[in-house]
Amino acid sequence: MFKRIKIYLPFINAGMQETTTYRIDWIFGMLGNILNCFISFYLWKAIFESSGSGMMKGFTMPLMVVYIFMMFLTVSLIRSGGTYDIGEEIRDGSIAMRIIKPISYNATFLFQELGNKLMTICILIVPMVAAVEYVRYRITGGIQFNIVTFLLYIFSSVLAYLINFFFNICFGFIAFVIKYLWGANMMKNCIVGFLSGQTIPLAFFPDIVEKVLLILPFSSLYYTPVMIYMEMYTGTEIALHLGLQAMWVVFFYGLSKFLWHVSIKHLTVQGG
Repeated sequence: MFKRIKIYLPFINAGMQETTTYRIDWIFGMLGNILNCFISFYLWKAIFESSGSGMMKGFTMPLMVVYIFMMFLTVSLIRSGGTYDIGEEIRDGSIAMRIIKPISYNATFLFQELGNKLMTICILIVPMVAAVEYVRYRITGGIQFNIVTFLLYIFSSVLAYLINFFFNICFGFIAFVIKYLWGANMMKNCIVGFLSGQTIPLAFFPDIVEKVLLILPFSSLYYTPVMIYMEMYTGTEIALHLGLQAMWVVFFYGLSKFLWHVSIKHLTVQGG
């Protein structure tokens, strides 16, 4: 097992080097996301003030602040660029060099992204969690950080990343047929952002719609880890949502294997 993993270690190093090489791009990407956080903050601040109510759908404004910034952290941690990368490799023909190697096509993307994630974790997770906990301390007057809850959040985020990775790989295989994915990828990101609670907490949807969305894989991406961190779920609910996440990981992993064998038959290299 270790020997097999050792084959992919250079891809982790490549991912780390890619992040450091294009660090200005990474920084501007983070700044853009931070700007979105503050836009969401002022938007929800205006909504709460105009509603005349201190609580909406179980959220107070202080809780919404925690939700907004934990959502930013979670999105940054589990973001996956598999769809874009596959589309670009098919467009420029570089996929030919990757598929002739005697290694798993999916695993090369996974380990390369892990290198990128290690850099993101080292830079973001400590200051962001510290900032969120400081806000919670100012609100409640006491320390709210719970190490068990934090570890459950990390575990849920790992499952969420695997769902996101294999889902994006599956979507990326569409490029074998339609050749270019930029527009389709933009549409996919908008839909996933809306249905996953990234834009609006799922609790604000009608009850029947919320129940449906909680079963779909999109809620397992961002909403579940954030709600676990905020301790909005009971112990039983946490177990159910983690089990649902694990199920979606297995589903999309199997689907990615199936789609790879189907899609490779339609490969037509455009560049190279």
